[in-house]
Amino acid sequence: MEYVTILKPGLLTTVQDLGRRDYRIYGVSISGVMDPLSFRLGNILVGNNENAAAIEVTMMGPTLKFESKTAFSITGGDLSPKLNGNRIDMWKVIFVEAGDELSFGKHVSGCRSYIAIAGGINVPEVMGSRSTFTRGNYGGYKGRALKRDDKLNVNIPDFDINQLQGRRLRAKDIPVFDKERPIRFTAGPHTDRFEEKSVELFSTSTYRLSNASDRMGYRLDGEQLTHKEGADIISDFIAPGTIQVPGNGFPIIHMADCGTSGGYTKIGVIITSDLPYVAQKKPGDTINFQVCDIQEAQNEFRKIEKTIYDIELNNKLLIRN
Repeated sequence: MEYVTILKPGLLTTVQDLGRRDYRIYGVSISGVMDPLSFRLGNILVGNNENAAAIEVTMMGPTLKFESKTAFSITGGDLSPKLNGNRIDMWKVIFVEAGDELSFGKHVSGCRSYIAIAGGINVPEVMGSRSTFTRGNYGGYKGRALKRDDKLNVNIPDFDINQLQGRRLRAKDIPVFDKERPIRFTAGPHTDRFEEKSVELFSTSTYRLSNASDRMGYRLDGEQLTHKEGADIISDFIAPGTIQVPGNGFPIIHMADCGTSGGYTKIGVIITSDLPYVAQKKPGDTINFQVCDIQEAQNEFRKIEKTIYDIELNNKLLIRN
C-alpha cells in the first residue's frame, strides 16, 4: 500500500467517487463528486476504473506530499496546480517521486479540481461507495474533509505506470469552464403551478449564486418567481439538477449532497450533461437557463458517453498484472 500525506488541507478537500445511487430508495443521498465529467476523465487518464476514489478540491487547494513514486492527473477547474512549486499542466498524466509536493495557487477557472492517482484512493466502502458525506459524517476519510497530517492510502495499480507515459486529453475533449454558456433544463414537472410570466422570466433572466450555496444546493438570487397557489406540494422525488422554488420565489438547484424528496414545486431539471458546468460555478457567478426538450437532453447525454467510451478504450490496451 502506498500513501500521500496532507500537509495543508485547503478549503474543502474530500475523497469522492460517483456516489451511492443504489441507496436512494432508502432516502440516502447520492453524494459523490460534484463534477462527474472531470472526475471520470481524470480517472481514465491514469488507467483507473472511472469510479475509483479520488480527491475533490474546492476553490482553495491543499498541499500534499507523495510518499512513493506514482502517476496522477489534475482535471476540472483550474486552480493553478503546482508540483514542487512549478506550474504543471492539467488534463495529462504527471509522474512523481517520493517526497514530491503538489500544491495549488490562484483561481483561474471553475472552482473544483480532481486529483486522480493511479490505483485510486483506498478508503472503506460505506453503502457501496467511498464518497464522503460530511453532513452525515460517513464515507470517504473518516466521514470528514481532509485535515493536516492525514495519510491517504493509495492502491497499488495492477499495471506498470510507465505505460501511461505521454497521456493527455485532446483539446477538443476538455470541458471549458472559463466561458459563459446557458445551462439547459427540461421544464416541469410543476410548471403549471407558476404564473405564466414567471415561467418566462426564469428562462430569460440572469441568476447569481448566493453565498448560501454548498454541495447540497445552490441558492439563486435574481428574479422572484410567483406561484399560482403556493409553493407546497406533497413531497416527491428530487435528484441532483432539480430546480425547486420554495415560497420565497427564489430557485434552488439541488446538487450532489441533496436529499431524495422535497415538498416544494419544481420548475425544471438541469440536464445531466450540463450539471458539471453548474458544479464548477462558485458564489457570485451567474447562470442563464435555457429550456430544452427530452430528445435534446438524451442526445447530449449520448454524445458525452460516446466520447468517454472512446477515451476509455485506451485503458483496454494496458497490460495488467
